[in-house]
Amino acid sequence: MGPFSFPTLPAAKWLGFVTAIWVQATCGNNYTFSNYSDALKSLMALTQLQLNNLSVAKDVGKAFGLLSGLASDRLPTSAILIIGSLEGLIGYGVQWLVVSEKIHPLPYWQMCIFLCMGGNSTTWMNTAVLVTCMRNFPKNRGPVSGILKGYVGLSTAIFTDICTALFSSKPSAFLLILAIVPAVICLTAVLFLRENQPASGPVEDRQETEFFRIFNVLAIAVAVYLLVFDITGNHGHVLSLYFAVGLIFLLALPLAVPLYVVLFKSKSNSDIEQPSREPLLTPQKSSTEKQEIVTAIVKVEDAERNRKPLIGEEHTVMQMLQTYDFWILFASFLCGVGTGMCVMNNMGQMGLALGFNDASIFVSLMSIWGFFGRIVSGLLSEYYMWKCGTPRPVWNAASQILMALGYIIMAMALPGSLHIGSILVGICYGVRLTITVPVASELFGVKYYGLLYNILILNLPLGSFLFSGLLAGYLYDAQATISVDGSNTCVGAHCYFLVFVIMAVACMLGFGLDILLAVRTKNIYSKSKVEKKFIGETEDSTSIKS
Repeated sequence: MGPFSFPTLPAAKWLGFVTAIWVQATCGNNYTFSNYSDALKSLMALTQLQLNNLSVAKDVGKAFGLLSGLASDRLPTSAILIIGSLEGLIGYGVQWLVVSEKIHPLPYWQMCIFLCMGGNSTTWMNTAVLVTCMRNFPKNRGPVSGILKGYVGLSTAIFTDICTALFSSKPSAFLLILAIVPAVICLTAVLFLRENQPASGPVEDRQETEFFRIFNVLAIAVAVYLLVFDITGNHGHVLSLYFAVGLIFLLALPLAVPLYVVLFKSKSNSDIEQPSREPLLTPQKSSTEKQEIVTAIVKVEDAERNRKPLIGEEHTVMQMLQTYDFWILFASFLCGVGTGMCVMNNMGQMGLALGFNDASIFVSLMSIWGFFGRIVSGLLSEYYMWKCGTPRPVWNAASQILMALGYIIMAMALPGSLHIGSILVGICYGVRLTITVPVASELFGVKYYGLLYNILILNLPLGSFLFSGLLAGYLYDAQATISVDGSNTCVGAHCYFLVFVIMAVACMLGFGLDILLAVRTKNIYSKSKVEKKFIGETEDSTSIKS
């Protein structure tokens, strides 16, 4: 424990969770590329393919998240947060210098490196937060994942709306916020976010459930607040300032939970010393009997070590990579998040193609509705898993259908298509990110979860490269008109029609894979097995932490 840890304070775990929320609320900077991509494109005179490859470089940063996964088993949470904050400060700081024209545009390959650093910074922050909170709250993985991933989804809207309110959507100001704010929040979380003892009795379990309901309500309040600001059109300077102050107040409200624990904590039944029921005298075993018991235990341990783990048990990374279930999960995840990344990276150009000069409203809609997808899927999947034994991958399958529908609506390019499509894609993207987090831990365990999570999110750079860098980039440039400065533009529904159709087909493929995974893992999610599994993990959590 460091000098700023509070091992005896009952509120420490909840204060750490609040700072985890704040970190996640600043972790969506990877999804904000559309807000400043046009500025980069004009300053550097890029084609759409070159611009899309810049966005791929940003997402490739997530591929190096494997480093943060490896580090999560060797370094404390505070060190991981510090690394992420410094990387983001440098990566986005240099982009700010370029866009604000403080320095001349750097060579293309150098810009790729700094975008990669900015993208990689979030993997350190996400790993620190998710690994720590999954271990602190093993019986509430669905709500934990939903809340934390929900704030990641909201972070894009938080950054976009604050920049719109205070700086009139100025790209340079936006990048400055991306560089400074996450670094400050991470340094705050360094003081409080750490692993703590999970709930150890029914009273603490009930208290956790009640507190997560409060966090959900507060998160929904933030989402509604942002949505109202977005749909009410332009605002004056004074009203925008009031909005920014109100938003900061709402983001600070989760502090009420640890404050309540400090002021009104009641002793749980587990805190009261129970009378011992052990007999004072036990019969002594002979040395021969003791030797036989030791020999039997050794044989059982040897057999356990040599046995391949079953799905639902703790896996090493190599054991996980040797299972069909991992690759089914990996491929279905690619179909959902890869296509979603394409829309997020190209939303600025998609908006221009359909006649919208400012695409920030679509970025915010995807962010806010992505939040609702994350929160609702986390709650519903947890509820139906415990009540009916419903496999979580079923929710991923449902999201693939809705996402395919969103792409078809966008391809039709009717009035309002981009608005409706942005909402549907945002919801489904949020569902995929939220559901896949607990699914991975339930199938393969939490002992190596930091590395497992970062292997899974290799799908983000891979999907960005396939769907954004190759598919969207080539098809857009093939139909675009080259301007005098060397950049190109395409206007009309035809610009992205084929892109949307291909992505809809990819989502249907993902749907089939998710149904297959749900069938293969349905026994793990039977009610009795779920209860036994999570009770066992709670008892073993201390050994996992060490």
